[in-house]
Amino acid sequence: MTDLLDLGAGAIAEAVRTGKTSARDVAEVAIARVEAGNAALTAIVDFDPAEARREADAVDVKRRHGFDGPLLGVPYTVKDTTWVKGRRVTNGSLLYKDFIAPRDAVAVERLKAAGGVFLGMTNTPEMAAKGHTENKVYGASRNPHDTALTPGGSSGGAAAALAAGFAPVALGTDGGGSGRRPAGLCGVVGLKTSAGAIPAPFGFGGSYGPLYGVTAPMGRTVADAKAGFEVMAGPDRRDPHSVALLDVPPPSSPRIAFSPRLGLGVAVDADVMATVEAAVASLRAAGWRIEDADIAWPEGTGELAFAAVNGAASALLYGDKHREDPTLFGDNVAGLIERGRGVAGTDVVAAFRYADTAARAVAAFFGEYDYLITPTNACVAWPVEQVFPPTIENREVGPRGHAVFTPLFNLALVPAISIPCGSGRDGLPVGLQIVAPRLHDRPLLAMAQRAENTLSR
Repeated sequence: MTDLLDLGAGAIAEAVRTGKTSARDVAEVAIARVEAGNAALTAIVDFDPAEARREADAVDVKRRHGFDGPLLGVPYTVKDTTWVKGRRVTNGSLLYKDFIAPRDAVAVERLKAAGGVFLGMTNTPEMAAKGHTENKVYGASRNPHDTALTPGGSSGGAAAALAAGFAPVALGTDGGGSGRRPAGLCGVVGLKTSAGAIPAPFGFGGSYGPLYGVTAPMGRTVADAKAGFEVMAGPDRRDPHSVALLDVPPPSSPRIAFSPRLGLGVAVDADVMATVEAAVASLRAAGWRIEDADIAWPEGTGELAFAAVNGAASALLYGDKHREDPTLFGDNVAGLIERGRGVAGTDVVAAFRYADTAARAVAAFFGEYDYLITPTNACVAWPVEQVFPPTIENREVGPRGHAVFTPLFNLALVPAISIPCGSGRDGLPVGLQIVAPRLHDRPLLAMAQRAENTLSR
């Protein structure tokens, strides 16, 4: 049974479907793993074994009466920003420490309807607002590869839970790389979907609009992330921003670009660059046609191009509560609020106009290429006591220096995925990011599966 949990969502569902095991037996193994390993990681922060057993038992009863589903008996986790009916959902904030979700998010509805078994809520930084998972409610999450290091963020708890083998599928979010970067740092898979691919009409809502922040299916493998994605994706009339995806195969001879520094001269540690370049060389040796090419970004592109919106949104949403009791907030969100109070409206409009220009630049690039490959992170995982690594490639960097490869593709509304591609210093995981045109999520997953197969040989 222990091996079955490691074989992934498809194998679990098939074993439960054919009666070789039960959802309850699978849940017991997952529960045992959490009880044995979670204390060292703080990956899952709200864990109720009795509820997991009840859900598993309910799946078994339904199966005996003819029910089937693509995630039959598969354990999954949910990030502590996403509503699960009747559960405490804190958004990583003391502001919501007593909040009980009145209903399920659509993605959770669909995971349950597919026969999944909810295992627990995973940790997130306050308001999912930084790339290091710690908060005043639950403390810091740690990386299973080395518990002295961070799993990244903001879906750090989800990535850590996957890497620890607690479950094969996780529901994360990605507003600037929050699903991809921790996946890269923990050696798992994180998918940033096209804007609108997974409906999200219920919940706390993104701080800066419904399209840039998306639900992020995550898994131990591409197949696991795809299993979660296929269940969660699809339009819902309750969400005016939800869209139908293109159901097309990947091109038979795709045009692929490799951009090692995103055309922006960003700092990348040597071990990460060497690992990513070796992965690209392996793909080329396997017959992939990959050219070196960069996106023609608009003037002013950089890690702070959208900062005015982040600050202004934080001030709007949380500014009054911060005035009433600043002790409710951590340093990062408090800083966003304070900076946001001074942001001019013209700067906010300029940031949104920049986002549109950047999206058009990415769309133009995909007129020439079918896929883009980059590193996922600029460095491997760093000490858990540090909010961000202060230097990368022997250069001083700011709080977002490690995160440069992901947020621009949120602004572009396109899908992107991080898959493991090898190890950097001290054997720590390195992620490879693959990006595709908007609504090409399924072709992207197919290409990611091909890459995973090649790189795992």
